[in-house]
Amino acid sequence: MSDLNQPTPITPRKVRCPACGGISLYSSANPYRPFCSARCKGVDLGAWASEEFKLPDDTPPDDSFGDPRLQ
Repeated sequence: MSDLNQPTPITPRKVRCPACGGISLYSSANPYRPFCSARCKGVDLGAWASEEFKLPDDTPPDDSFGDPRLQ
Protein backbone atom coordinates (compact mmCIF):
# COMPACT_ATOMS: atom_id res chain seq x y z
CA MET A 1 0.00 0.00 0.00
CA SER A 2 1.15 3.54 -0.63
CA ASP A 3 2.44 5.92 2.04
CA LEU A 4 0.24 8.67 0.57
CA ASN A 5 -2.81 7.25 2.33
CA GLN A 6 -1.20 7.31 5.77
CA PRO A 7 -2.20 10.29 7.98
CA THR A 8 0.66 12.50 9.04
CA PRO A 9 1.15 12.68 12.80
CA ILE A 10 0.20 16.00 14.37
CA THR A 11 2.97 17.58 16.39
CA PRO A 12 1.80 19.73 19.30
CA ARG A 13 2.43 23.45 18.95
CA LYS A 14 4.71 25.12 21.47
CA VAL A 15 3.43 28.46 22.78
CA ARG A 16 4.44 30.90 25.50
CA CYS A 17 2.63 30.51 28.82
CA PRO A 18 0.60 33.70 29.41
CA ALA A 19 1.50 33.70 33.11
CA CYS A 20 5.22 32.93 33.29
CA GLY A 21 6.38 33.19 29.68
CA GLY A 22 7.76 29.65 29.66
CA ILE A 23 7.19 27.08 26.93
CA SER A 24 3.83 25.31 27.01
CA LEU A 25 2.49 22.57 24.74
CA TYR A 26 -0.80 23.58 23.17
CA SER A 27 -2.40 20.17 22.78
CA SER A 28 -5.08 18.02 24.35
CA ALA A 29 -2.30 16.24 26.26
CA ASN A 30 -1.78 19.42 28.34
CA PRO A 31 -4.85 19.86 30.61
CA TYR A 32 -3.69 23.35 31.59
CA ARG A 33 -3.34 24.76 28.06
CA PRO A 34 -2.48 27.49 27.20
CA PHE A 35 -0.72 27.54 30.59
CA CYS A 36 2.29 25.37 31.35
CA SER A 37 1.12 24.18 34.78
CA ALA A 38 -1.66 24.19 37.36
CA ARG A 39 0.21 26.91 39.26
CA CYS A 40 0.22 29.30 36.30
CA LYS A 41 -3.45 28.59 35.59
CA GLY A 42 -4.29 29.32 39.24
CA VAL A 43 -2.28 32.55 39.27
CA ASP A 44 -4.18 33.77 36.21
CA LEU A 45 -7.53 32.79 37.71
CA GLY A 46 -6.65 34.65 40.91
CA ALA A 47 -5.78 37.78 38.93
CA TRP A 48 -9.17 37.68 37.20
CA ALA A 49 -10.99 37.04 40.50
CA SER A 50 -9.30 40.01 42.17
CA GLU A 51 -10.14 42.18 39.12
CA GLU A 52 -6.50 42.86 38.22
CA PHE A 53 -7.52 42.43 34.58
CA LYS A 54 -10.08 45.07 33.65
CA LEU A 55 -11.34 46.55 30.43
CA PRO A 56 -11.26 50.34 30.31
CA ASP A 57 -14.64 51.92 30.98
CA ASP A 58 -15.14 54.94 28.74
CA THR A 59 -18.91 55.15 29.07
CA PRO A 60 -20.23 58.33 30.68
CA PRO A 61 -22.32 58.00 33.84
CA ASP A 62 -26.08 57.71 33.36
CA ASP A 63 -26.84 60.97 35.17
CA SER A 64 -25.08 63.04 32.48
CA PHE A 65 -27.87 62.23 30.03
CA GLY A 66 -30.59 63.57 32.28
CA ASP A 67 -34.29 63.00 32.05
CA PRO A 68 -35.54 63.87 28.53
CA ARG A 69 -38.94 64.90 29.97
CA LEU A 70 -37.33 67.77 31.88
CA GLN A 71 -35.85 69.46 28.81
